[in-house]
Formats: sequence, structure tokens, C-alpha cells
Amino acid sequence: MIKTSEPKVIWNSKCLLGEGTLWVKEHNSIYFVDIKKKKIFILNIKNQKKKIIKVNKEIGFLAHIKKNIFILGLKGELRIQNLKTNKKIKSILIEEDLKLNRINDGKTDPLGNLWFGTMDNLERNLNNGSLYKLDKNLLLTKVDKNYMITNGPAFINPYNFYHTDSRKKVIYKIKIGKNNKLIEKKIFKKFSKNDGSPDGMTLDNRNNLWVCHYGGASISVFNKNSKLIHKIKFPAKNITNCCFGGSNNKDLFVSSALKGMSANDIKNFNKSGSFFIVNTNVLGKNLKSLKLSQPIDS
Repeated sequence: MIKTSEPKVIWNSKCLLGEGTLWVKEHNSIYFVDIKKKKIFILNIKNQKKKIIKVNKEIGFLAHIKKNIFILGLKGELRIQNLKTNKKIKSILIEEDLKLNRINDGKTDPLGNLWFGTMDNLERNLNNGSLYKLDKNLLLTKVDKNYMITNGPAFINPYNFYHTDSRKKVIYKIKIGKNNKLIEKKIFKKFSKNDGSPDGMTLDNRNNLWVCHYGGASISVFNKNSKLIHKIKFPAKNITNCCFGGSNNKDLFVSSALKGMSANDIKNFNKSGSFFIVNTNVLGKNLKSLKLSQPIDS
């Protein structure tokens, strides 16, 4: 049986659109972003030191490569950057023909490839979003398309994963081949209006799926048969992203957002925009660092 503590605020970050949670074990640190304020937040869990880095574009996520080098999912660009020296090492332009799109969520798979999605930045009802894979040779492949708001993915193994279209309120279960071709895409879970929208998600080591609810003030946990087995309520309306980490990989780190909230919403959900920790009794599934075939000049 899953057991979780009450959510605790560990950073009153006042995020307009908090996202992109990432635990980096070698740094003892949790990373997250505010997409709209163009900020990266870093909290060292061991010594409680906090750091904020400003970037020049909206940022959906970051993934670790090695030491202080990360890949940033920015509006129209993947950028490899040293976050200690601020040195920009490499830039890969994304969807140059879709100027109103931006990168949203992204994660590494068990082989160290990077997967990320795009969306219409004005959040119009357009199927302009796609799902991409960046491999160790920095080769970019479009794997799937016709998304409104992409979120996830969460990998069961290198060829089976969950991916979300938040606007359509659907989580898909996807199977791909070794050639990156889609073999199967089926609906894993469809949500009602009262649930809010499925947003970021992560897996525990039993392959239970932990799903954030934007507008739903909660995280739901589903087993592999899409049965709800646990729920965590939050004093924040828009729960956006989560990942496991901490010294034993049993702590759940959770971001939230103030975006679109009324004064009454903020009164009722007064911790909205904060960053949370939830203690659990389950092990999280570890994310790999991005593996590249060529050495990176730091």
C-alpha cells in the first residue's frame, strides 16, 4: 500500500508556470523551472542552498548531461549549456517554421535519449504539437504529432511509455520500435472536466504512474491497469510536474502554477505557485542522464 505525507512547501517560488522537475543525485539537488518567468530554480537538499538562473527564452524543462552541463528545452531551441559558467555550448533549433510553438515537457529514456514535446505557445485549440526524440548523436526524430499540449513522457522501458495531451485530457500508452516508428498508441486514461487536466507525470519502481492534475489540486497514482490506487491533495490548484529524488529516492518533488487563477482561487489555494516535497514509502524510477556519443566541451 502506498503511503504519503502531507505536502510540505520547500520553496515559496511564486511560479507563474512551475514545471520541469529534475533530481540530480550527484548535486544533491532538485531543479525546476518557471516557463513564463524564464527561470531555473536549484535547491540543494543537503545544505538548503538556493539558486535562481535567468535564461533568455521560455524554458519548459532541463535534462542533465554531466557535471554542470545540461540541455535546456527553450522556445524554439534545445541548448546545451554549462549552468555554472553560463557558457552556451551548442544550440539545436526546433520547429523554425512554427514561430508560435514552444517546447514544453521533456524527459530522458532508460537508454539516455531525450524525448520532448512541443505545443502552441498561445494555447489555441491547434494540433500543432509534436513528440520528438534526440539521440546520442544529436539526431532529431519526430515520432508523433497532432498534440495540443504535450506533457510527459514517462518510460516503462526504452520502447514503452506514457505521454499526455493535457488539452484533450488524455494519457496515451505508446509503443515504439527500435527504428523510432510508432507501433501502438492507445488511450490509457481519459479524464473528466472535474479532474482538471493531466499534466506532468513520473513512474515509481513498480511502474505505477503518478499524474499531476492542473486545475485539480492533486496527484493521482494509477497502476498498470489504469486503476486509481492513491491520491494526494495539495493546497495549490494547478499541480504541474513531479519527480522522485532525495537521499533514498523516495521523496516526491512537485511544482505548481499561479497561471490563470482568480483572486478567489488564490485565496482558496494559498500555496499555489509553491514548490513541494511529499515523503513516500515507494522508490522512484531513476532517470538517466542524457548520453552523447561525442565529448562535450564544457
